[in-house]
Amino acid sequence: MEHLDYLLAGALGLALAACSGFRVFVPLLAASLAYRTGYLVPAAGFAWLGTWPAVAVLGTATVAEILGYYIPVVDNLLDTITGPAAFIAGTILMTSTLPDLPPMLRWGLGILAGGGTAGIIQTGTSLLRAGSTVTTAGLGNPVLATLENLLAIVGTVLGLLLPLLMAVVALGSVVWVLARLRRWRQRRTARQGLVPPRPA
Repeated sequence: MEHLDYLLAGALGLALAACSGFRVFVPLLAASLAYRTGYLVPAAGFAWLGTWPAVAVLGTATVAEILGYYIPVVDNLLDTITGPAAFIAGTILMTSTLPDLPPMLRWGLGILAGGGTAGIIQTGTSLLRAGSTVTTAGLGNPVLATLENLLAIVGTVLGLLLPLLMAVVALGSVVWVLARLRRWRQRRTARQGLVPPRPA
């Protein structure tokens, strides 16, 4: 496998993993269809992802996840579930696109790059939804859900077509989310420092 092929495979996996931070099952379904149709070739051990049962299960899960985010309370509940699920999905998506690599290296990259990227982006979207729930009493959540759906679908399609470009966008998104999380933490620490200690 040429160096460019490795780069494209890694970029594809990273792009799809990032999209799983918005919606867990959209990029998994897209990867499943790509493997099923022969558009992509899965890494060893991931042929199951391109089977019709996998397509059916992931398709059903995708519809349920998308619709679930439009139901009040359920959307916040889904955020608690999709946190670890996004990490797992990102790991699978990254690992399944990296053929011809030693399993230890492939899974290491999958966990760190794929799972890490998905987890960070999902954390950012969860905090945005929590903020929307508090500031708009949940009225702004459907708008946020629609935006996330669009980002997941469009990002996944572009990731399949333009993996290098979308990998750069994914990395930029991760940096942006980490910067925002750092500022939020600094503000929270500063606020706690301004609160006078309670008398014993």
